[in-house]
Amino acid sequence: MKALLKALGPGLLFASMAIGTSHLVLSTKAGAQYGWVMVIPIVLANLLKYPFFEFGIRYTTVTEKSLIEGYTNLGKTYLYIYAFVTLISTFTILAALYVVTAGLFMNLFDVSSVGAGVISLGLFVFIGLILIIGKYRFLENSLKAVITILFIALLVTTVMVLQKGPVPDAASYQRPEIFNEVGILFLIGLVGWMPTAVEASGWVSLWGMENLKTMKNKPTLKLALQEFNVGYILTAVLALFFMIIGWMTLYGTGTELSGNAVVFADQLVNLFTTHIGNWAYFFIAVAAFATMFSTCMTAHDAISRVSLDVLQKLYPKKNIYNQKHAFALMVIAMAWINWIVISLFSANMGDLVGLATFVSFVFAPLLGWMNLKTVTGKDVPKEHQPKMGLKMLTYCGMIFLSLFALYYCWMLLV
Repeated sequence: MKALLKALGPGLLFASMAIGTSHLVLSTKAGAQYGWVMVIPIVLANLLKYPFFEFGIRYTTVTEKSLIEGYTNLGKTYLYIYAFVTLISTFTILAALYVVTAGLFMNLFDVSSVGAGVISLGLFVFIGLILIIGKYRFLENSLKAVITILFIALLVTTVMVLQKGPVPDAASYQRPEIFNEVGILFLIGLVGWMPTAVEASGWVSLWGMENLKTMKNKPTLKLALQEFNVGYILTAVLALFFMIIGWMTLYGTGTELSGNAVVFADQLVNLFTTHIGNWAYFFIAVAAFATMFSTCMTAHDAISRVSLDVLQKLYPKKNIYNQKHAFALMVIAMAWINWIVISLFSANMGDLVGLATFVSFVFAPLLGWMNLKTVTGKDVPKEHQPKMGLKMLTYCGMIFLSLFALYYCWMLLV
């Protein structure tokens, strides 16, 4: 247990990054609109996507190389595919996360005199400084506290809403149709971003490399996978917590959760406290803000690292990754680019997120296959390659994601 606690890192960061929009927004909305039945797609998505993220840790622990280097060894085509997906993420994901977090900040501290753009800029500066000054080790240590607070807050809230029970009208409430166009699109969004997008397997791999640098003794593959599994299971459990909270407090009220970040934050916190009690307002607001703040911090760190690594592999002679202040400059660049996106395209953020969603869905099965091909390649000794059961789960996940991707494309075309 002591060795496992010391090895805590990539799995913890994965949990912090994944417990964001997919949980706070989509899981809550799933429970609020469709009730307990949403347990099924949430559990399925977490189960069938597991191998794709596990392979990132497996490959890096065994080879001490990033998963992106593994793509490069397969051929430049695979690197270009991952670089394209990363490029789309660079201009969309951080902007969307920071806007939602700004909305929660405005709600928590009752700030209405300034816009979400100004709050987002303040968050970019604050989080950017944390990442540049504190680097990986500070990020890892600080998130241990954040995740602990978040887990306790959500556990308490979940127990409270279960004790109180569903709203009075829940029993007679007619659940919206799931298998129509609106329901299927929501399912696609939920499954696509639960626990997170498949390209994040590359992020996990780079966190694994940073974790290895900070450790005196390299962890065994078994220990590294145990650490990741702790974070992954925590991610799945918290997704169910958010779903239960949405189900117990909003299902049957007929409330439409807004797409506007500030309005959504106000709806979420107020409706929870209406059902539980006004005394819980601050408790729930802090939990919601902590969720998104930690997601912003880990995603900002990950996208900065992965962008540097991709550039290094595309231009190996430049030695970009190891240049002094390269990470700091990339953190600043990511903040600047995404704040520009928020300032210029705030009215069209839905379209930008839609683009990111489309790219993630279409490329998810391919990235899953690339991960399997990398971890079963010549770089990884046979004894460290995934067993048959995990390979079969991978193929099931690829088929599952392929069907969703094809259906999503078909719905966009008709």
